[in-house]
Amino acid sequence: MRNEPHLLNYLHAGRIEAGCDEAGRGPLAGSVFAAAVILPEDFHHPLLNDSKKMTEKARDILRPIIEAEAVAWAVEEITAEEIDTINILNASITGMQRAVRRLSVKPEFLLIDGNKFKPFDGYEYQCVVKGDGKFASIAAASVLAKTYRDEYMRNLAKEYPQYGWDRNMGYPTKEHIEAIIRHGYTPYHRKSFHLKQLEPTLF
Repeated sequence: MRNEPHLLNYLHAGRIEAGCDEAGRGPLAGSVFAAAVILPEDFHHPLLNDSKKMTEKARDILRPIIEAEAVAWAVEEITAEEIDTINILNASITGMQRAVRRLSVKPEFLLIDGNKFKPFDGYEYQCVVKGDGKFASIAAASVLAKTYRDEYMRNLAKEYPQYGWDRNMGYPTKEHIEAIIRHGYTPYHRKSFHLKQLEPTLF
């Protein structure tokens, strides 16, 4: 089985590389989830791609496969409260750093999705814009981050069903915005993410 033909298995052959990605930067509510994944250099799966381009079914199929076949993997959660304290960019970076620290195998190099990261613990790294569509390890991290976050939002939706989080995952859809206008904010909403049209309803 092969990966999507455009996905590379590594940047540096023979080095232990971890791909890092996050999910949930844009929503009005809920945590950000970040993942780090070290794949075998010969890992292949035809469904693997940027998680945003995959169906929910494909992501759910791949998650246990990635977890079983990865050399190491870790997922970290950064809560809405912490996002409000350190801002969303720092929350995303911090989440990826924490995930790397939790890997059971220490990587020698990090592939970071996006164009922003901060040095830590002496790791060498490279930022890759749209890296989840270029490197298998970043794509795998995107699948884990996305599936763990979606699962978390579906659980929150049981507590606050009126916001439709099991469908919109906390993103600013019409349904979600109208629910905030009607019901106000919850403790899971990001205080730093309010929309101008919602200012009269603020906390």
